[in-house]
Amino acid sequence: MSQNDDALRSARFRAEREAKWRNLEALVSQAETRSTRRMGYHDVRNLVDLYRQATTSLAIAREISLDKALLAYLEALTARAYLTVYAPQTPVGGVMWRFFSKGAPQALRRSGVLILLGVVCMGLGVLAGYLLYFENADWFYVFMPTELAGGRTPEATTGDLLDAIYSDTSVETGALGAFASYLFSHNTRIAFLVFGLGLFLCAPALILTFLNGLTLGAFLALHVERGIGWDLGGWLSIHGVTEIGAICVACAGGLKLGSAAMFPGMRSRADSLRHAGHDAAKLAIVAAFMLIVAAILEGFARQMVQDMVWRYVLGWGIGALWLSWAITTGKERIS
Repeated sequence: MSQNDDALRSARFRAEREAKWRNLEALVSQAETRSTRRMGYHDVRNLVDLYRQATTSLAIAREISLDKALLAYLEALTARAYLTVYAPQTPVGGVMWRFFSKGAPQALRRSGVLILLGVVCMGLGVLAGYLLYFENADWFYVFMPTELAGGRTPEATTGDLLDAIYSDTSVETGALGAFASYLFSHNTRIAFLVFGLGLFLCAPALILTFLNGLTLGAFLALHVERGIGWDLGGWLSIHGVTEIGAICVACAGGLKLGSAAMFPGMRSRADSLRHAGHDAAKLAIVAAFMLIVAAILEGFARQMVQDMVWRYVLGWGIGALWLSWAITTGKERIS
């Protein structure tokens, strides 16, 4: 008898309120699809009123122990309605615009010293690889395995190296395709490694950035020795300026986390990492975006632009745009 009474009470409770729940569900679905900004005033007002009534219904349902299916339905409905009413209603496009117009460049400026440190480590690696090659060409095989160089080794003729640089074939069949593909995939791994490993006292991030520079330095020295270093520089500039920049930004993100762990200051180590993580995450996203741009440049512009001068203009011009964006965008106006 008691169970029948409970079932009857549950059915009556649901019948009295179900129409309003269905209306709330429809309004929530509309808000989720179109956002509340595109809803009419009366719809938004009804959404708020019905949400409050639904939370009251949920509290009553829990108090009088109605059936579990009804409780689950009300909990899911009120959760969706809560997010619709109280969560930020910024569209994805707005979030992306705010990130690239304010959040990311501000994080880059706050991390300027660390980015510069990454550039210095990369530069020192390039210099070391360059000088070691001229001391002994066998260093080339230490920094650049033969199978990854795709035949661009000290044994290759100058003509072969030039043909590779100015080949207009696709990435898959071009003479420098193997090295280009290796360089991008290698640099992508390095970018994420220097970010992730920076947490461990910063040293791995700096070492990996330096080692990446060794590879580039040895490859550059090979071409300088043959008198075609300028030509290689143009070939690398198209995508390399953006790609190497991404590694330095990722390195800065790793150093940001590592320095927060090593020198928490007045904060606890966990709070210091949490605070530094905001900028570090932004730097990681920027580095990933730069790598995507570099991949596009490598896949298309490198084959389409064959003139050496225009290769430099394109590569370093895009680099200047990155720098200008990081320095000038998102600055607070002083009234």
